[in-house]
Amino acid sequence: MPASSEPLSARASARPAGEALEVTVSGQWQVTDRRPAWSDLIGHQRPARIGLRTEDLGAWDTSLIVFLFEIVEWAAARKIAVDPAGLPPQIQALLSQLAASHQQSVPRDRAESLTALVGGLTLQVWAGARAIFQFFGECVLGLGRLLRRPGKFRWADCIDQMQQCGAMALPIVSLISFLVGLTMAYQAAIELRQFGADIYVADLVGESVVREMGPMMVAVVLAGRTGAAFAATLGNMKTNEEIDALEVLGISAVDFLVLPRLIALAIMMPLLALYADFVGMLGGMVVSAGILQIPPTAYWIETQSIVDLTDINSGLIKATAFGLLVGLSGCLRGMQSERSAAGVGKATTSAVVTAILLIIVADALFAVLFNFLGI
Repeated sequence: MPASSEPLSARASARPAGEALEVTVSGQWQVTDRRPAWSDLIGHQRPARIGLRTEDLGAWDTSLIVFLFEIVEWAAARKIAVDPAGLPPQIQALLSQLAASHQQSVPRDRAESLTALVGGLTLQVWAGARAIFQFFGECVLGLGRLLRRPGKFRWADCIDQMQQCGAMALPIVSLISFLVGLTMAYQAAIELRQFGADIYVADLVGESVVREMGPMMVAVVLAGRTGAAFAATLGNMKTNEEIDALEVLGISAVDFLVLPRLIALAIMMPLLALYADFVGMLGGMVVSAGILQIPPTAYWIETQSIVDLTDINSGLIKATAFGLLVGLSGCLRGMQSERSAAGVGKATTSAVVTAILLIIVADALFAVLFNFLGI
């Protein structure tokens, strides 16, 4: 049967022969002319085997080979055997060469199984955790070398980094801490004033800021500000082969570049956390005085009665750990950066994401630990 009612120079017909389907091509096959469509010819038929042959075949070019290759691909996707014995040897050779060069063109299911997906993600997590622990071990060894030979430590670089991650971060830390304390006090005031417990706004803000929000907010701010700066700086140095030059000269990149930054963050984070605690409680005091008409003196006395040295120390411990995690993440991603501008950008983004993830995980572990110790 013809593939189309319109007269075509290229013709193809499909005739059932038992469980097989015999496809016959004939006529003139030119790439500039219209040719039959295999989808119209096959319809809804699903034969067990397809045979190809020619009859009254005139001049032909690649349009015939493309048509026959469509049949081969369609059959391969449905696991149907194709017998090209009825084709001229030249056409069979060209069809075989086209099929060999398009082995990947046969549609197949490329979706990964759940097991393969979980396995791949597990390997990625394991590789990432291994890199972090390995880098942490190198930093510990570098700290040991520092304690044995403190005169070789670059104190000038450390002080410069302390200024960058400490004093230069005060404006953004002040703004964030004040707004966090103000927001917490405002939300607490709406609920507590229904029970006549307005004064307990000071307890809620004081405990929350000192134990959780102060260290956490400072850590998140420094992760986006200082951790990203560390990754970008070290990534650029790696791109410019400065780190390779240090290694060639026998200078440890960890001792020369990483330790000054880690120590600077470990020193400045507790100080910034204390400052953030004070500013956060100041924000709560502003809301209490403005909305609840609580005098600042009463607010401060209530805060002193609820916040003790244990709460402050727990916040300082968290702040120190968070500072080390931010420094480790920034320096690690910077040292792992690819040697390109795009690689530096990826390292910077990865440093921020890694730091925030580690901060949240560490905060959860601290919560369990402090609850177990009764702190």
